[in-house]
Amino acid sequence: MTTTDRITILIASWLDPLHVETIRAVSPRLHVVYRPELLSPERYPNDRRAFQRSAADETEWRGLLADADILFDFDYTNRQELPDLAPRVRWIQASFAGIGQFVRRMGYDQRMPHTIFTTASGIHAQPLAEFCTMVMLMHSVGYARLREQQAARHWAPRRGTDLAGRTIVIVGAGNIGAQIARHAQVLGMHVVGIKREVVGIEPASLALDELHPPERLADLLPRAAFLVRAAPHTRDTEHLIGATELALLPDGAVLINVGRGALIDEAALVVALQSGRLAGAGLDVFAQEPLPDESPLWQMPQVVISPHSAGISDREGQRITALFCDNIRRYLAGAPLINQLDLQLLY
Repeated sequence: MTTTDRITILIASWLDPLHVETIRAVSPRLHVVYRPELLSPERYPNDRRAFQRSAADETEWRGLLADADILFDFDYTNRQELPDLAPRVRWIQASFAGIGQFVRRMGYDQRMPHTIFTTASGIHAQPLAEFCTMVMLMHSVGYARLREQQAARHWAPRRGTDLAGRTIVIVGAGNIGAQIARHAQVLGMHVVGIKREVVGIEPASLALDELHPPERLADLLPRAAFLVRAAPHTRDTEHLIGATELALLPDGAVLINVGRGALIDEAALVVALQSGRLAGAGLDVFAQEPLPDESPLWQMPQVVISPHSAGISDREGQRITALFCDNIRRYLAGAPLINQLDLQLLY
């Protein structure tokens, strides 16, 4: 690629036309193709439902894929055939953070060896941190009880608690974990983070009071009034929290998962909640999604269930566009891209 080559960007998922114009304005070298009539209409951000084009529209879409140098988001309508349909693509900017398992499952790491994949890590940090804060506050004030009493028009004052001085252990002190930590510090909590790499990192730079490597998890669990899982799904993190780890938590602890459902042994979690050892949970992700109707979690008033949407905000398009534009400038300058996927670590 020379400094004067035209670069074709194909936007493969719905995006507000105002954001499309923001992308076009980055450089005159960009040929930005946005054909919303060929894309699935947006019901909500990150909507990846199955979508069937007409034969003529599919032929046209495949022609656009063949000409693209950069993709904004994956083409979920042709996920299996993408490496063959888009042979010129050298960079795909994803619209969500946890793309590692998807890239590996689709074989893109092997079938697209010259393609860079970048994640949207960080753009969901604020709403996810607010979700975690909400769950902790709901537990501390006894919201489930208050809601039941309100529905029954029953006046029965009881004593709650507060969060100041409580210990929160955050497994996965990345962009999301650090934002959760900032919220927790505002509430006066003692914030402990776990991160794969800790050497040379000052805990305060991540809004943490303490920072530890993963092998310290068992030592830290007995201190956790709140345990938050915000780590990516890798071979090392799968079912990292099972019956043994849950038994190490103090009685009355609350578990929050905004990472991936595979990080927690869901059956063991149900047992811990049913026994009363865990006082509650806030879950945005599950082992099977949608959560099956027969799951006991639906019937537990101490559990907050979010349909894998706690990170979705009406500002998401603005944030992902800003990240993409920043990366485009880096790409044009030959500089390293932000959030480049490590194909070994899968995040």
